[in-house]
Amino acid sequence: MPTITLKQENLLEPVAAEFWSIPAPELLNRLNTTPAGLTSAAARRRLALYGPNLLKSKRKTDAITLLLAQFKSPIIIILLGAAILSYFLAGKADAIIICFIVVISSLLGFWQERGAANALAKLLAVVQIKAAVWRDGKQGEIPVERLVPGDIVILAAGDVIPGDCLLLSSNDLFVDEAALTGETYPAEKSVTVLPADTPLNQRINTLFMGTHVVSGSGQALVVATGTQTEFGQVSERLVLRPPMNEFERGVRRFGFLLMQVTFVMVTIIFVGNILLKRPILDSFLFAMALAVGLTPQLLPAIISVNLATGAKRMAAAKVIVRKLASIENFGSMNVLCSDKTGTITEGTVHLQSMVGAEGRDSKKVALYAYLNAIFETGFTNPIDLAIRTQAACDITGYEKLDEVPYDFIRKRLTILVGHEGRRVMITKGAVPNVLSVCTAAETADGAIIGLKDIAAEVTELVKTASEQGSRTLAVAYRDVGSVSDITKDHETAMTLLGFLIVQDPPKPGILETINRLSDLGVSLKIITGDNHLIAATIARQVGMANTVILTGQEMRLMSPEALMQRAQEADIFAEVEPNQKERIILALKKAGHVVGYMGDGINDASALHAADVGISVASAVDVAKEAADIVLLEQDLNVLVQGVQEGRKTFANTLKYVFMATSANFGNMFSMAGASLLLPFLPLLPTQILLTNLLTDFPEMTIATDSVDRELVDRPHRWDIGFIRRFMFFFGILSSVFDYLTFGALIFILRATPELFRTGWFQESVISAVMIVLVIRTRRPFIKSRPGKYLLIVSLVIIGVTLIFPASPLGRVFEFQVLPLEFYLVLSLILLLYILSAELLKRYFYRKFKY
Repeated sequence: MPTITLKQENLLEPVAAEFWSIPAPELLNRLNTTPAGLTSAAARRRLALYGPNLLKSKRKTDAITLLLAQFKSPIIIILLGAAILSYFLAGKADAIIICFIVVISSLLGFWQERGAANALAKLLAVVQIKAAVWRDGKQGEIPVERLVPGDIVILAAGDVIPGDCLLLSSNDLFVDEAALTGETYPAEKSVTVLPADTPLNQRINTLFMGTHVVSGSGQALVVATGTQTEFGQVSERLVLRPPMNEFERGVRRFGFLLMQVTFVMVTIIFVGNILLKRPILDSFLFAMALAVGLTPQLLPAIISVNLATGAKRMAAAKVIVRKLASIENFGSMNVLCSDKTGTITEGTVHLQSMVGAEGRDSKKVALYAYLNAIFETGFTNPIDLAIRTQAACDITGYEKLDEVPYDFIRKRLTILVGHEGRRVMITKGAVPNVLSVCTAAETADGAIIGLKDIAAEVTELVKTASEQGSRTLAVAYRDVGSVSDITKDHETAMTLLGFLIVQDPPKPGILETINRLSDLGVSLKIITGDNHLIAATIARQVGMANTVILTGQEMRLMSPEALMQRAQEADIFAEVEPNQKERIILALKKAGHVVGYMGDGINDASALHAADVGISVASAVDVAKEAADIVLLEQDLNVLVQGVQEGRKTFANTLKYVFMATSANFGNMFSMAGASLLLPFLPLLPTQILLTNLLTDFPEMTIATDSVDRELVDRPHRWDIGFIRRFMFFFGILSSVFDYLTFGALIFILRATPELFRTGWFQESVISAVMIVLVIRTRRPFIKSRPGKYLLIVSLVIIGVTLIFPASPLGRVFEFQVLPLEFYLVLSLILLLYILSAELLKRYFYRKFKY
C-alpha cells in the first residue's frame, strides 16, 4: 500500500502506510479529525484535493465534454478540414454551408445526449449507495463517492465498506473479505494495534474497501479512498473493465460493419471520380459527404436517448436501471430465478407457535427465542422481527455478554446472556444445524434426556409443519459457567429446548403474476433454503402444477453437465446453500438462457454478479444493491413484469434505428455512389448530401418515443447481427433498385438537367427515407400499426419541408430548382411502388427469417 499523505489546504502531512500499527488517537491527530468527524467545509476541501471515492473516474458528462464528443468522428473532422480548405481554394458559400450543417447535426446529437445523461443521473440518485458518517458532530448519510480520508463512518450488517479504515469501535463485527483475501468465513474485527508487518488477512483492526459487513456494528476512521485503497491498487494493476454484454457487443459489431463498408465504398468513389478527371477537391468533398450519410454517427446518441427514455419509463413503473446496457438483457431474459420470500410470499413472517422438544407450548422457548432475537446485532431479518413484535417477554435483569453472529455456513445464531449470576448460551437456527451441536434435550417437566430419545418425535414435528408450508427453527442452550467470551467453537454439547414454527403465506394473486411472466416468455424458478416439503406445499398453495423440485443435496452429487440439464427442468430449487445459487445461474446460462436473478440479501451478491441481469430491491442491503443492474422500488413480481415490458419496448425501438440505418439511408447512399460513376455529373452536391442526411435524422431522433407492437413485447428477443446483416442486404438492395429506377426516369423519361435531377433526387430520397421508416418500424402492415405521436408529426413536417424547400430562398443557396408537375407525378408513382414493394418484402422476410 503506498504512503498516504493528508492534503489539507496548504498542509501536506505524511501518514504511515501501515496505519493498522498506529494507535487510533495518534492516527486521528495525523488526519486532523476527531471521533465526531470532519466539518462540512473540511470535507469539501479534501474532496476537491483527493477527488471522488471511486476506483475509476466517472465518464465526464458536462456540457463542453459532450459537445466536443460530437466532433470526435474522424470522418467529421476530415470533412470539416476539407470544407475549410475549400473555403480558401474554391467556393466559400459551399464551405460555409457544409460547416453549418455539420454543426447543426452535432448540436442535435449534443442536445439528445445531454438530456439522456441528465435523466440517468436523476434516476441513479434514487438508489445511490450511501454511507452513514459523522459530519459537523452529527450523524448523517452521504453518497459513498463523497467520502474522504478523515471521515468517521458508522457500519451495520449489509453495509459496504466504503474505504480502507481503522476500526475505532466494534460490537461483534464480522466482515466478508472473500473478494480481497479469498477467505470463506467472515473475519471477526476488533479494536487493537498490530505490528507493521502483519499480513493483510490478519489485520483484525482494519476494514478494506470492496468488502462488506456480515453482522454486528462498529465505527471506523477512513484512511484511504478510491485508488489509494488495497482494493483500488489491485483493480489498477488488473486494469479491470466490466465485460460487455451481448447488446454492447452487438452495437459495436454493427458500427464496425458499417464503417468497413463505408471505407471501401468511399475509397472506390473517390478513386473513380479522379479517374473520370473530375476536380480533386469536389470529388473529395463528395466522398466525405457520402461517408457522413453512410456512417451511423447518430448511433451513440440514438442508443443513449433510447435507453435513457426507456429507463425513465421503467422508473415510472418503479424499476430503476443502474446500468443502461442491462436493459437489453432485461428484455431478453427468459429465465428468472428468485427467492420465494417477498416475491411468491408476502415477506412478512407470522409466528405460529413456540413449542418444547416434545411439541407442547413452552414459555421457556418463547423467552429464550426472544432473548436471542432482541440481543442479536447482525442483519435485520423477518424472523427475528416477528419474534420481537409477536412474542415480547419481560427480560428485566438479563444482560448480553457476547454474540456469535449468524452466518450462511453454520446457519445458526448464538447469544451469551447473564442473569442472576448464571451465564447461558442460547442458539437459534436451522433445525439440522442446531441439532448437530446438541447432545441432549429438555422435556416439558424440565428433565434432561438424550437427544436420540426424541429423534422420532422431532422428525415428525418438522415434517408435519413443513407439509403445512411452515418453517421450523430450533432453539438450544448451554450453561457456560464463568465464560464471558464465546466463539463458534463453544457451540457444542448443547441441550435442545424446543422449536419455533413460523409461516410466510403466499401473496394473493401470485399465480396470475406467474402466468403473466410465462405469457412474456419468462419462466420463474424459485431458489430457497427451505426444505423440499415446504417448497412443495408453497407451490401447491399458489397453484403451480406438476412442480419439479431439485434439492441442494442432489445438486452436490451432480456433474456440471447433469446440473445444466436438470436445472432447465426444475421449477424449484430447495435446501439450497448460498454458494449453490451461483452454480444454478451459471448452469442455466451455459444451457443458452438469458438469466435474471432477484436477491436482496448479503449472500446474494455472487449470484447477482453471475446473472445476465442482477435484480435487487430498494430495501436490500448495500452489497446486494451495488451488485445489481436493476433495482425495484417495490419487492413485487408485478413491478418486475412491467419492467420487462418496458425493457423490451426500449430494445425494440433501438433496433428500429438500426434497421433504418441499414435500409433506406444505406441504400440511397450506395445508389448515389454508383450513380456518381455512371453520370457525367455528381448526382448530388456535397452540401445537398449533408442536407439530405440532416433531414432524415429528425424522424429517427423520435424513435425513443415510438409505440411498440404487442408481439415485440410478448416474447424475449436477442441481438442478432446475422439477422441485421440479412435485413441490410434485402432492404438495401430494394432501396437501390428503386433509386436506379428513379435515376432512369429522371434521365430518360423526364430529360432532367443536372439541377432538376438533383432536386428530384433530393426530394425523392428524403421522402422515401421518411416513409420507409413508417414501414419497417413494424412487422404488421404499416397501416395497421399506429406510430408514436412525435414520430408521425416530425415525419409529416419533414415531408412538408422537403417539398417546399426548393421554392424557398434557401433552395437557391443549395442550388435546387422548382420541379415541373410531371416530375412530381412520376416520382410519386415510383415512391408508391417502393412502399408497396417494401411492404411485400417485409412480409416475405419475416416469414423466412424468424426473429
